[in-house]
Amino acid sequence: MKTIAIIPARFASKRLPGKMLLAESGKSLIQHTFERVKMALCFDKIIVATDDVRIFNAVKDFGGNAEMTDVNHKSGTDRIAEVVKKRNDYEIVVNVQGDEPEIEPAFLQQLVEIMQENPRIELATLACPISAENAEKPAAVKVVCTQDDFALYFSRAKIPFNRDSSEDAEYLLHVGVYAYRRETLLRLSQLPQTPLEHAEKLEQLRALENNIRIKVIKILHSTKGIDTREDYEAFVKRWEDLQQL
Repeated sequence: MKTIAIIPARFASKRLPGKMLLAESGKSLIQHTFERVKMALCFDKIIVATDDVRIFNAVKDFGGNAEMTDVNHKSGTDRIAEVVKKRNDYEIVVNVQGDEPEIEPAFLQQLVEIMQENPRIELATLACPISAENAEKPAAVKVVCTQDDFALYFSRAKIPFNRDSSEDAEYLLHVGVYAYRRETLLRLSQLPQTPLEHAEKLEQLRALENNIRIKVIKILHSTKGIDTREDYEAFVKRWEDLQQL
């Protein structure tokens, strides 16, 4: 099964515009993410899908593969679907956000392996434990699962609601990396937005509302995505500390 990783990378981030090209560590953010994905050793090809020629040129400059996509796409799913439509020789597609410079290669390998081992799985993602305090935050997307680890629901609310116990329940943080069957990805990109997706502003609910099951792989910890200037500065400090070891 040929496998492709696609990294959607927009320039116009709401909270940190142009973050993909920030390079205070000596490398652009998109280069850090590309190189981490490459370390997984489970991809036949890696492509950055972007809407901006500056990101396209930056990727080309460090020797990566990049492709220009429609600037009007409303989601990363639509952006990677555009790339996949042109390539029918890849069965498994992994979506890694461009602002994940510390994504664990082993997590990506786990996603690919479960898709290879079980062809009945159409879509897979990651989740890890989260504290009850952090589960209160709407920005932290939670997931609850069946006993065989398929997603029941994703929410910005604190789920599950623990009505009778004085002790907190176990909470799972959704880690937004996905592996799709090519046909599933293309089908999802053609479906209209669903009511729950609209309410929660969570794309993955479109899959659940259309009876597409999502396998959840439980990992020990989340990755540190870059959403704000503070996130980026903390990453640069970690990177500099790592180079000094």
